[in-house]
Amino acid sequence: MIILEQHTVPKLDSPVILLDYAFEVITLIPSKSGIKKAIKQGEILVDYKQEKSGLRLKEGQTIVLVDLENKPPKPLNIDLEIIFEDEHIALINKPAGIEVSGNKYYTIQNALVANIGRSGEPDALRWARPVHRLDRPTSGLLLVAKTASSLMQLGQEFENRNIKKKYHAVVSGNIPDKGTITLPVNDKNALSEYHCLYRCRSLKTNWLSLAELTPHTGRTHQLRIHMAESGFPIAGDKQYGTGPILKGKGLFLASTGLEFNHPKTNLSVNYSIDHPEKFDAFMKREEERWNRYNK
Repeated sequence: MIILEQHTVPKLDSPVILLDYAFEVITLIPSKSGIKKAIKQGEILVDYKQEKSGLRLKEGQTIVLVDLENKPPKPLNIDLEIIFEDEHIALINKPAGIEVSGNKYYTIQNALVANIGRSGEPDALRWARPVHRLDRPTSGLLLVAKTASSLMQLGQEFENRNIKKKYHAVVSGNIPDKGTITLPVNDKNALSEYHCLYRCRSLKTNWLSLAELTPHTGRTHQLRIHMAESGFPIAGDKQYGTGPILKGKGLFLASTGLEFNHPKTNLSVNYSIDHPEKFDAFMKREEERWNRYNK
């Protein structure tokens, strides 16, 4: 049995059951149905004992996700863009339109088996595992662990909000130059910052803005909800947006920066990538259409 994630229950303002708490903190299982199944199968334990989904948790209890050392996932043979790789971690550029993990074949987890070699370290995982989540329609930087110690340490760093994340998005509307959003997400405190990089006119929404987004909390769909509720929905967001839904173009949100301490050296590392070319192409096309119409 290998421990993949470990979390300590903090002081609780109100009662919470294992199913709901695990869904909030476990990063390797993206759905509540998957969490429920993992609890039933004994992959999520409370104080290293199997419990039921409805167990009411207490402050100080330890929640662990374990690998029962089942057979490896079936490799998915698609090419992943690897930004960095050593014996401990890897960083990939996740394509849009694919789940990170779950009860499907077409997932990043299965693609990692085909793209990332096994570590030579003594605590090597049998296959590389994602450390955090990105929504299926979101592209960009995804941190991957190749050893059990890296997975545990980085998971703890995400939980403690020590890992800095940066995103880029195309949003509907003429967004201010910069701002802070503190609207609650799912009745929990949430904090996001934005910085406008470029604006253009659009026949679809009057204005479009390219923005750099920084989430300071890790709520599910935080940036998508914050931008929509602030009146600047992310382009292509079918779930929360009121802006343009672009057939076949997907969501215009990308993870473009990660800053963290390397789990082996403890040195600070900072990786960034450019936002997808489709962001600029879409805004250029909209601006050209506006100019033609308003001649």
